[in-house]
Amino acid sequence: MTTPRRIIVVLAAVVEQDDGRLLVTRRVDGTHLAGLWEFPGGKCEPGESHEACLTRELAEELGVEADIGDEILATEHDYTDRVIRLHFRRCRITGNPQPLLGQEIRWIRRHELLTLEFPPADRELIALLTK
Repeated sequence: MTTPRRIIVVLAAVVEQDDGRLLVTRRVDGTHLAGLWEFPGGKCEPGESHEACLTRELAEELGVEADIGDEILATEHDYTDRVIRLHFRRCRITGNPQPLLGQEIRWIRRHELLTLEFPPADRELIALLTK
């Protein structure tokens, strides 16, 4: 008998500056998929709305306030030990993002998404943003 894998709901922010650059962060050592690049965000707590989750995560990780916009994409990815339900939302931020968790932060052009290593769950969004 196999043990059911846990399902984790994750919210990620697609933050785009007026010049078209996108905000990405690098996962810190000691975390799932450490070293890979990602769109900032994190796990949704039980009973927490998507908007509240993303607002909280952006404040905790980057020290910014956020205006949470429309969902761009919802996708699900099976990892060996977990299933990630990932919701990508457009966001506008107020303030200058700071690496409060020690993570790397970059503002990149869309074509640069293809030059960085992202988790497999992000592939569909990257394809959408770079076509």
